Amino acid sequence: MSEPPAHEIVIASTEAEIQQCYKIRINVFAHEQGFPIETELDYLDPIATHFLLRLTPSLTPVGVIRGSKSSESGYYKLSRLAVLKDYRQFRFGRELVEALHKWVQADAREANAGQGIGSAKVVCHSQIPVEGFYAKFGYISEGDEFDEDGDPHQKMVLKLPLE
Repeated sequence: MSEPPAHEIVIASTEAEIQQCYKIRINVFAHEQGFPIETELDYLDPIATHFLLRLTPSLTPVGVIRGSKSSESGYYKLSRLAVLKDYRQFRFGRELVEALHKWVQADAREANAGQGIGSAKVVCHSQIPVEGFYAKFGYISEGDEFDEDGDPHQKMVLKLPLE
């Protein structure tokens, strides 16, 4: 593996950055993987935190991951991890997951300050071929495989330590 190009991960805070996130997801999930384009943007997008990985100094967007917190159950959801094909060799997916985990830890620490809660629950719906990727972070399969947007997925859960 060659050295990754210079890059940064930012939380998308402008409409232009959020649109860049959507463009990467549509490129990967709809155009490359064949998922229906009408299912790519959903009810979580307006309330989620979008992480954008971009090259520096050009600010070319090449990867994205989305994080959200369930107000009812208190767990966090990792979703819509996508890296443009030409950049997957650089392990940017791993960096995006780690950035999301740091965000979860900071948010959970703040939300549970003084309560002695030692971990946060993170859930993802993994495409079957990449279950092993999430397992490397400690995610564990839960329940049976299920269909999501016409493709088999597996619910995976991580108890992320807050310390």
